[in-house]
Amino acid sequence: MPRPLPRTMRRLRVADALPLAVLLLALAASPGLAGAATTAAAKAPAAPVAPPNVTAEMAKGGCKAFADLIAASPDASSTYQSAVEGGMTVFCPSDDAVRAFLPKYKNLTADAQASLLLFHAVPVHYSLGGLKSNNGPMNTLATDGAARSYNFTLQNQGDVVTIKTAASARGAPARVKSTALDRDPLAIYVIDAVVEPVELFKPAPAPAPAPTPAPAADAPKAAGKAARRPAPAVADAPGPAAADAAPVDQKKDAKKSAASAGAPCVRWWLAASLAAVVAAASALA
Repeated sequence: MPRPLPRTMRRLRVADALPLAVLLLALAASPGLAGAATTAAAKAPAAPVAPPNVTAEMAKGGCKAFADLIAASPDASSTYQSAVEGGMTVFCPSDDAVRAFLPKYKNLTADAQASLLLFHAVPVHYSLGGLKSNNGPMNTLATDGAARSYNFTLQNQGDVVTIKTAASARGAPARVKSTALDRDPLAIYVIDAVVEPVELFKPAPAPAPAPTPAPAADAPKAAGKAARRPAPAVADAPGPAAADAAPVDQKKDAKKSAASAGAPCVRWWLAASLAAVVAAASALA
């Protein structure tokens, strides 16, 4: 059989219970007071939800190498984490794309590296549907007015979303491969290449036009025709006149003199012939 509590202990327990009993009686007597207490409890603000950890979400979505570069850059890391509260869309290159780009990245200064990392984020949350409905230039976290534009061009063709600049490697745009996270205020899309801003890299050279093939088959025929064709005749140039040649007028006078000198000889020959004919005729008679 349990022993009864001492009288002093019973008094203490009753004294402890009195405030609670008084409160319950007051609430029962005043329904308005109970309602006010309930309303105040309902209006109490909920604890704010902490913004997502950007680099942790990138690493989980397949962009650990890019997330490590951001974490190693104090400027980029603080800007990413502060911008996510207002809404942000990140285009994070895959691990393979970052590894292929590392030699170029290491040649940049610390400020240029931070600008390149910030260049891959837009200070607006775009769902995948909203992303596919946009085309044209976009500002990035690296944009600083007209001094540093740091814009890229978003292009959509069907379900393919691409990002391009004038300095894109080989002129090929980076393509969105998958969605790592799309939950307001943060969207993360994995792309297959690092996007190069023109502020840090030279524009890609335009592809050279293909050379026009030479008409190799016609060349031998033309050469054969040229070989068979006779060379054009060249007239001999007139030689110098003889030093003792007579002028043209003198030549004409000489011809007239020769004709005059030969005339008596002709007349004598005709007279002799006629006399011979007459003599022959007389002898026959």
